[in-house]
Amino acid sequence: MAESTSQWADYKVYYHNQTLDHFNYRPESYTTFRQRYVMNAKYWGGANTSAPIFVYLGDEAALDFQIGSAGFLSDNAPKFKALLVYIEHRYYGKSIPFSSREEAFSNASTLGYFSSSQAIADYAEIILHIKKNLSAEKSPVIVVGGSYGGMLAAWFRLKYPHIALGALASSAPILYFDDITPQDGYYSVVSKDFREKSENCYNTLKQSWSEIDRVASQPNGLSILSKQFMTCSPITSASQLKDYLDSNYCEAAQYASPSGDGVSRICNAIDGTSNHTDILGKIFKGLVSFNGNWTCYDVNAFNNPSETDEGWSWQTCSEMVMPIAHGNDTMFQAESFDLDAFVQDCKNAYGVSPRPHWITAEFGGDDIKLILERFGSNIIFSNGLKDPYSSGGVLKSISKSLPAIYTTEGSHCLDILPSLPNDPKWLIKQRRREVEIISNWFRQYYTDLANH
Repeated sequence: MAESTSQWADYKVYYHNQTLDHFNYRPESYTTFRQRYVMNAKYWGGANTSAPIFVYLGDEAALDFQIGSAGFLSDNAPKFKALLVYIEHRYYGKSIPFSSREEAFSNASTLGYFSSSQAIADYAEIILHIKKNLSAEKSPVIVVGGSYGGMLAAWFRLKYPHIALGALASSAPILYFDDITPQDGYYSVVSKDFREKSENCYNTLKQSWSEIDRVASQPNGLSILSKQFMTCSPITSASQLKDYLDSNYCEAAQYASPSGDGVSRICNAIDGTSNHTDILGKIFKGLVSFNGNWTCYDVNAFNNPSETDEGWSWQTCSEMVMPIAHGNDTMFQAESFDLDAFVQDCKNAYGVSPRPHWITAEFGGDDIKLILERFGSNIIFSNGLKDPYSSGGVLKSISKSLPAIYTTEGSHCLDILPSLPNDPKWLIKQRRREVEIISNWFRQYYTDLANH
């Protein structure tokens, strides 16, 4: 079934009758659900010339919000005469198994089909369906994804090399499992981002946590904090305020863009306060500068359950167990990742325990260079070092065909966002290198095809 999207005339929406369970042959495994994907054939050179196909692998959100942000595909489609395909991840957006979202999320039995392995099997089935439908069996496929989607892109190439010629895995922390990466890797980068901006700002943030605890412990302390931070509802604990501030700082670091750097805004505001301003006054100034001048600040803003939060909550409570913690050498209060407590929380929420070692068993990660340089190929691992998730990314090239490309100033998934007229040279250079590598993959493929 195809329908025109109102946003862009060249993008057509389709639904594929997807298999519920690709890995079992019980009767219920054959149940199907409608999985959404979108195609844009405006620039495609056609099956006759075996013109390529770029496939964006959807991640933990509805597809509607991803098509416009995945600029790498649309920016490069004219050059490569590529067909563009965007596939929504199962259990997100309109790609919901069972009769409704409520039923799909009702318990662990219906959520049990919600995994990365099932997701990339979905992508394999849809890509093969599209190629057959268009008689484009010889058209090479490049899969692209960012963050979790970047992990899926890398894993897809490793698992289905006969379907994808190559992968661009942007900001993919595939090494943030099983303690391959130090637990405090994420928060170390956040701290580094702030410290490089301003030592004074970094020290102020570092000292603020104990000051929040001190005020909170006073009689009426929580209402004092509520008033000082202009919270929309009264603060119920010091940790509630600290979690909110923590999330703001992480967001500022992770999504820093060349045109509007949140870390700079926070630090400039903190450093710009008078000497008479106390620590929490400075912290509040930073918060206002980052978020804007509001009548009140919602300390629960990062806890309001969105579709992404609900889906990712299950994914982390099943297989995507990333042990992220505050280390001693960060600007945050030290706090280790307590696996036992995490397991108990997940059992309370879903009645099942996470499998913290499954991702590395399924896709690898340990000794990645030793393993992948022998059999892996055609994956670009791209990162920006200001992105906290880069700490769990592949930052050293594994082989000539498994290059790691990073920028010192880059942030989360920046390279696959739409290009802008004022993009800095280092970002343009990173994207140009990625295009160059993909061009070489195509060149080799078409040579091999002609000699086949």
